[in-house]
Amino acid sequence: MSSPALGGSVSGVAASSAASAPATSPVSHLRTLALVGPAAAGKTTLAEALLVQAGMVGAAGSVERGSTTSDFDPIERRMQHSLHTSVLHLDHQGLRIHLLDTPGSADCLGQSLPALEAVETAAIVINATSGIEPMAVRMMAWAAERQLDRMLIVNRIDAPGFNAAALLAQIQATFGRECLPLNLPANGGREVVDCWFAPEATPGHEADVSSVAAAHRALVEQVVEVDSAFVERYLEEGDVDARELHAPLEQALREGHLIPVVFVSAKVGTGVSALLDVIAQLLPDPSEGNLPDFFKGEGSAARPMHARVDPDAHVLAQVFKVTIDPYVGKLGIFRIHQGTVTPSSQLYVGDGRKPFKVGHLFRLQGKTHTEIPSAGPGDIVAVAKVDEIAFDAVLHDAAEDDHIHLKPLPFPVPVHGLALKPRRHGDEQRLSEVLAKLAAEDPCLRVEHVASTHETVVYGLGELHLRVLLERLREGYRVEVETAPPRIAYRETITTTAQAQYRHKKQSGGAGQFGEVHLQVEPLARGAGFEFVDVVKGGAIPGQFIPAVEKGVRLAMEAGVVSGHPVVDVRVTVLDGKHHSVDSKEIAFVTAGRKAFILAMREAQPVVLEPVVDVEISAPEAMIGDITGDLAARRGEVRSTTPQLGGLASVKARVPLSELSGYQLRLNALTRGEGSYTLALSHHDAVPLGVQAEMVKGWQLRDED
Repeated sequence: MSSPALGGSVSGVAASSAASAPATSPVSHLRTLALVGPAAAGKTTLAEALLVQAGMVGAAGSVERGSTTSDFDPIERRMQHSLHTSVLHLDHQGLRIHLLDTPGSADCLGQSLPALEAVETAAIVINATSGIEPMAVRMMAWAAERQLDRMLIVNRIDAPGFNAAALLAQIQATFGRECLPLNLPANGGREVVDCWFAPEATPGHEADVSSVAAAHRALVEQVVEVDSAFVERYLEEGDVDARELHAPLEQALREGHLIPVVFVSAKVGTGVSALLDVIAQLLPDPSEGNLPDFFKGEGSAARPMHARVDPDAHVLAQVFKVTIDPYVGKLGIFRIHQGTVTPSSQLYVGDGRKPFKVGHLFRLQGKTHTEIPSAGPGDIVAVAKVDEIAFDAVLHDAAEDDHIHLKPLPFPVPVHGLALKPRRHGDEQRLSEVLAKLAAEDPCLRVEHVASTHETVVYGLGELHLRVLLERLREGYRVEVETAPPRIAYRETITTTAQAQYRHKKQSGGAGQFGEVHLQVEPLARGAGFEFVDVVKGGAIPGQFIPAVEKGVRLAMEAGVVSGHPVVDVRVTVLDGKHHSVDSKEIAFVTAGRKAFILAMREAQPVVLEPVVDVEISAPEAMIGDITGDLAARRGEVRSTTPQLGGLASVKARVPLSELSGYQLRLNALTRGEGSYTLALSHHDAVPLGVQAEMVKGWQLRDED
């Protein structure tokens, strides 16, 4: 079947008439895959080569020149580095292929991981000269956890010194013996030879590694193992025509019993045509892959359900990407799992009660949006200017389908903080609004307004993540900010009971001020907070002035007594006091209460508390000794080390947060950029006496008169 002609398209949200765009493709004519894996593996160059091979673009763009279809963002072009998942499509052999090009940096996992929600196949791209990198291992594991079909694409096979046999051995050692080549490099990486449909090599086109016959035999044996009828035929006849094995092949891919390996050089085009044929002929259509895990209901009441790959059923679609352009507005990009969406469709967002009309339905090609008349199961499309749309929302057209959601993705926790302050006075509200928009686009970006330090702090996955955020603030939204490391949330407390009293007396010619407070402070358990107790007898302090005493105590606690940090976990008991019938006023008892608390706390053996965090580090196993030694030098306590898949290991430790400033740079140095870590607050603990002495010395309490 020949593919229909594409409709006209223009950049931005404006698009051609829906009448000129092609109709919805049958499910059997759709393929969806995401190019994932480490940075610098050549994913964007490969996506461009596939577009050229399929005739979707006239000439290949270049990452170095900033002219690829995928990397259209100005920051991406300047950095020569993918930062966002780009949505592409192409036609081949009468089929429509939806292709997602994802960034490979660990700082961009908020963009790359959601792509796994939208496809049947995860294609992990490996740099032939770098071998198996940690991001390839992680993406393989995440794709397996989502029950996606997986394939490995080895790129840059024309690189000098490339050893295909060694890399295949490494692949199988890391990911299992089910990783088998569908083709093999030949003629020094200048061509590839098919091993699936061809039972043996064509004369003059022998593979550079192994043999076509051996690779073909291994593939067929692996596939027929899932179907006993074909096992018997294979044993009897010695081979089975690969064209008869479509159903068991798809089953083997679904079950992870076969992970195909293909070889390409995207830069020069070697193997790109063969890869397109593999995608079209061997990868699953939406009805052949594993259905995603939807759940209906919340919490423990949620029950699993699966979408039906049926264009006539109710609509179920999932938003896996949101972009908010300062000039164009919000764009929601979603994968349809069930039903058909048209411009006249009325869709609900999650459990929302008011539907929106689609109005304009778009197919994307990088930055180019083409309006289309309809889309069905397996299609990846977009709608614009719908404020209610949010990342991970489920779209549906039946009110009874509310409270449906997909199994959550395992996003890493953003732990790299940066305190922001607008450079121009009056931009505080605008900064808050822009940060909210950027956080809506990125599930791994967290914005926190820290009351204890009066700071706006953004948390991301690393230095690159936050650097891109700052550039988007400046270039996209014209918001200039000043940055600083976030302040450590130290606290103060006491370790013993103490009493003090303070008389505030002020006479200035007219009405004076008088108030005297006797109080006691005693420590509470960690996390208990603050208790205020009044045991004054006989009206020594009239009842109307007791709130003023508490206010004074709270003011002193907020300001800190020994190091300028808030006081916690203290019980304050007002024991006695004195008042004057004329001169006693609220301000007098506020001052007396504050100063009495300061005096008492200084006698109660105060300590400074610091936050201690649970750290989990993932890094190559060979480097764990250096990491644990470095943690010990940072006052850390290593709690466990655990081997992981692919030569990695996990280290769990508890470390004072103050010791982890700039830790990613140190970890990069220790692991050659292959380490990552997450943080979670464990508890607060007393700082060492030497550290406390320095903190006290560097801060002087400002007593207010």
